Amino acid sequence: MNTVGFTTSVPLEILIAAQKTPIDLNNIFITDSAQKDLLKKAEIDGFPRNICSWVKGIYAVVLQAGVSEVIAVTQGDCSNTQALLETLTFKGIRTIPFFYPYDRDKELLAFSLNKLMHHYGVTHEECLVAKTALDRIRKKVHTIDALTWKGNTVSGFENHFYQVSTSDMNQDCHVFERDLDRFIASAEKRIPFREDIRLGYIGVPPIFSDLYPFIETLEARVVFNETQRQFSMPYPTTSLLDQYLRYTYPYDIFARIDDIQGEVHKRELDGLIHYVQSFCFRQIEDTLFKKILKIPILTVEGDQPAPLDSRNRMKIEVFVEMLRSRKNRSDSRQDGRNN
Repeated sequence: MNTVGFTTSVPLEILIAAQKTPIDLNNIFITDSAQKDLLKKAEIDGFPRNICSWVKGIYAVVLQAGVSEVIAVTQGDCSNTQALLETLTFKGIRTIPFFYPYDRDKELLAFSLNKLMHHYGVTHEECLVAKTALDRIRKKVHTIDALTWKGNTVSGFENHFYQVSTSDMNQDCHVFERDLDRFIASAEKRIPFREDIRLGYIGVPPIFSDLYPFIETLEARVVFNETQRQFSMPYPTTSLLDQYLRYTYPYDIFARIDDIQGEVHKRELDGLIHYVQSFCFRQIEDTLFKKILKIPILTVEGDQPAPLDSRNRMKIEVFVEMLRSRKNRSDSRQDGRNN
């Protein structure tokens, strides 16, 4: 009864202050060994084929895992969440709506935070105590991120895994923190990667199981994971309100673009891979990314959990080779000017 599932990142401090065990339902779905059975269960129960697999997976996970309470983010994430909330309510699951105001309205976000605090019977002071403990853990994840792009001793998947895990701290803050300590100690002793192509990954976390290792077979590496990094709350703040105002994922695309542009320059990225989920409204954003961001972007689309198919493998191979040729031409011109 102490577990609380949620459909995307929510203010974790409130659940920790309430002594609840947080469960990011996305993480449970994507790591389940029977993902296809979960999707089939949702479709048998009436979910259409052309609905995002993440939504169907969340629905089936809630029923399979016996989660009795779910926080559904009705604004700031998936356009299908309201219907998912209604379906879970019909199934007898207690659902709590939470929203991030699209226009980043400070008063509306404060109202949303206060409402969730009231539901769980916790105070601002208790949440700030939880924030202090969580920020200590998040700083260790930020260290892993720095080891990825600056120290070059962390793989793209490891960077993805530890950052995406901050959404629920793998359901146990203490165990997760010990895992981080062990990983950092090991990663700091590694021989650095020597790939010649540095990539950024933007968009929701991938549904593909082998994207990052495949990229590394091409002598390339992802050194920036946009949304996963946002889950780790990368900006220093002193209050919950400021923290979740600066969190870019739930709001308009333009704040995300500003964040991405800064990281492109800081991390010296050669190109971006934009992952889009089939049947997701966020596919429309791809056009804006390509019009505004001044860097080569490859769009990769996924539907169900699976390894990369041959078409996407070929697209990524061609993209990496294009970036390599482009970089070599640029280096040659620079050498010519220096001579």
